[in-house]
Amino acid sequence: MPSPSDNKIREAIQLFEKNSGVLRTAQATSAGVQPRTLYWMRDNGVIDRLSRGVFHLRSFPLPSNPDATAVMKRIPKAVLCLVSALEYFEIGTQIPSAVQIALPKGMQTPKIDRPRIKVFRMSDKSFTEGVMYINVSGAEIAVFNLAKTVADCFKFRNRIGLDIAVEALQEVIRKGKASPSEIMRYAKVNRVDSVIRPYIEALL
Repeated sequence: MPSPSDNKIREAIQLFEKNSGVLRTAQATSAGVQPRTLYWMRDNGVIDRLSRGVFHLRSFPLPSNPDATAVMKRIPKAVLCLVSALEYFEIGTQIPSAVQIALPKGMQTPKIDRPRIKVFRMSDKSFTEGVMYINVSGAEIAVFNLAKTVADCFKFRNRIGLDIAVEALQEVIRKGKASPSEIMRYAKVNRVDSVIRPYIEALL
């Protein structure tokens, strides 16, 4: 297969740079970059594969959380949640072993070889409450705000550990990142207000 022209490579690099160094294959091809140009750039060390169909320009700084960025680019309907959301907000001491995402009930779980994902199913109301949008590597991704994330940690305490939920609650309130009333609002959505209330009262 012949090498792409210098002009084609330059155009592809500029497209990566406009998107903070990370692109999906579909984004690149829709902008006019031919697949063979991407493959040449990959094989010659110009770009790295973050996940299937997601590439990073080596000369550009990696995103602060490349695994989460890769997953959210591949599953745009997902919402970053629980420990992965805490990590984004720099709350707590836990590092998730997989990117934790929320999906609505009934949606099929996408098959991703890497990075690892852990899916948490939420009801329609819980899935849409407390969602905020952030710009990561040129793409808008969804993440639950801190108050909702704390409530979610208590909702899924049996899967992530009660200690993580309590640590998050204590740190968020101590640092003034969310108020007790905000947390209780989402706790009611998740039907865990009676679970959280004693922990909040102990902090006040």
